[in-house]
Amino acid sequence: MLIDARGFGCPKPVVMAEEALAKINEGTVEILVDNEASEANIKRFAAKNGFFAETLKEENYWRVKIAKGYACKIISEEEKPKKNEKDLLIIIGSDTIGKEEKLGKILMKGVFETMKVTKELPHTIFFLNTGVKLTTIDNEFISLIKEFEEMGVEIFTCGTCLKYFNLESELKIGFRGTTNHIVEGMKDFKKTVWIG
Repeated sequence: MLIDARGFGCPKPVVMAEEALAKINEGTVEILVDNEASEANIKRFAAKNGFFAETLKEENYWRVKIAKGYACKIISEEEKPKKNEKDLLIIIGSDTIGKEEKLGKILMKGVFETMKVTKELPHTIFFLNTGVKLTTIDNEFISLIKEFEEMGVEIFTCGTCLKYFNLESELKIGFRGTTNHIVEGMKDFKKTVWIG
């Protein structure tokens, strides 16, 4: 299967690779990209998911070949991811990244799609301030966050913020949270990252 992802910026080429690989049980997928960052991100995605990947540099683009289903490996208990380990808390403080609203929404969605595709998932995501719109009235984002919840990520939304924006009855995903989640997170989690 050949996927032409030239002209697309990240994370789109990685998403296209993931979608193509999901359609086959065994075989190879070739992805054409026209920038080095996409080539590196696709190879990183492949390695993280246990696929073999190799790159061939063409004249003005890269051909990344990913093989699925050929190699088998028994994963030891030590290698298995520890899902309940409190490694990362992400706090989303806005429904956009930066001041330009339209671009900010694109960037916010890009961050979440990249985390999903690369399986770089936090233990918990806490939404506050205008970030609460992402778990209440932004239907496109709600479906994306539901995928995170299905993958084991804990989702909380600030109750005070919901009340402030009159969105208490609109919460569509996760649970109401308090500022205790933030304060305890700084102590309990290995890393806390603020976005927005």
